[in-house]
Amino acid sequence: MVKLPELKIGKLIAKVPIIQGGMAIRLSTARLAAAVANEGGIGLIAASGMPFEELRHEIRLARKLTPNGGIVGINVMVAARQFKELVAVAIEEGIDLVVAGAGFSRDMFSWGKESGTPIVPIVSSAKLAKISQTLGAAAIIVEGAEAGGHLGTNRSSREIVPEVRAAVKLPVIGAGGVLYGRDIMEMLKLGADGVQMGSRFAASVESNGSEELKKVYLRANKPEDFVLVHSPVGLPGQAIRTPFSERIMLDDAPKPKQCDVCLKKCSHKYCIIRALSRAQQGDVETGLVFSGKRMREIHDILPVKEIFANLKREVAAIPE
Repeated sequence: MVKLPELKIGKLIAKVPIIQGGMAIRLSTARLAAAVANEGGIGLIAASGMPFEELRHEIRLARKLTPNGGIVGINVMVAARQFKELVAVAIEEGIDLVVAGAGFSRDMFSWGKESGTPIVPIVSSAKLAKISQTLGAAAIIVEGAEAGGHLGTNRSSREIVPEVRAAVKLPVIGAGGVLYGRDIMEMLKLGADGVQMGSRFAASVESNGSEELKKVYLRANKPEDFVLVHSPVGLPGQAIRTPFSERIMLDDAPKPKQCDVCLKKCSHKYCIIRALSRAQQGDVETGLVFSGKRMREIHDILPVKEIFANLKREVAAIPE
């Protein structure tokens, strides 16, 4: 019987080698992160777009919800103007690890070194993985074109993971298009030490999305329901086709009336934080819905406990 290995990142040991993707805005809050941590995985709170006090509250709440000390981290966009301050707040609150994507920061590794907090960058190339190792990364998340949200490549994670494995000695975590037990085992065979899963946890009971948003996930059943949009961050983003994503593709999305200056660099073509927030709150007409391509294979909203039970069962059924 095949059994999942543990995932070690620095001094942290996850009993199950699964990191739940940090999905902003406010899809991955304390409830989801804690539910994943309680199952032996690594739960992430998505810090991008959160005021500092809200982030503090979410981290403290996640700690209350994990009385047996599960692993809880944050995910934050390097592209966020308050990237440094959000990381500082999380480190102050004793967060277990910091995952950083949508851009790359050399500075963050020294912040992690000072506090002893593992810093885990999301990269899409062996070159950036090597640089991360030199700078002091604790592990590397390798994200391919199958993933939802901001993308750094049009190549499959299945191609990039073996290249990164050959380039670094750190724990490597494969991300993008991981839904089932067989996908986890495929990533491990390619040289990954664990996986990061977003879509399956976005479509969970504990995910902080509105019922309307979760209905959009379940309705997206065909390849043409998924589109690449240009994000004001300056990266492509993988999303579900909605009236708003169609407007973005036609270059007809409404320009922001006011700007909260939330990004370091922004094209101001439309406000991405507000568009993601509207979808999270249930306005799926004028909201932006980020999602991985394989969301179309998900036909039910399940509790995190059941998702983990299914994955373990699927892995156990794989012939050795």
